Amino acid sequence: MKRIQFAQINEGEDIPELRVGPINQMDLVRYAGASGDFNPIHNDTDFAKSAGLPGTIAHGMYIMALMGRSVTNWVTPAQVKSYAVKFKGMSLPGETMVFTGKVKKKKEDGGEKLVTVALTAANDKGEVKVSGDLIVKAD
Repeated sequence: MKRIQFAQINEGEDIPELRVGPINQMDLVRYAGASGDFNPIHNDTDFAKSAGLPGTIAHGMYIMALMGRSVTNWVTPAQVKSYAVKFKGMSLPGETMVFTGKVKKKKEDGGEKLVTVALTAANDKGEVKVSGDLIVKAD
């Protein structure tokens, strides 16, 4: 992890990709314990199926946290100014998640050097599960 330099970042540039998975049921149990989210759609297959799901599903916030890891593999946490996502699909046990990002814009605003990055979390089939925007303060 390093501090990014404004002059060394270019619009259209990719940030380093992160692959995680395959997601397994134990990942969901651990996340439930860490987050306190024990909704049975994440850890009880029979309940999830009775709710109309194909089986248990990953916590959306778990996928968002993994996306955050892809960000902090690229910049220091102190450089993150904002991070917002939209959930677009359910992530399932057995899927490998691929986290990518592309620099959308660079600008200077009020003395800050800001870089906006479009983020995507997709499974290894290319189905987008989460997308979002990141703004980092560059040096």
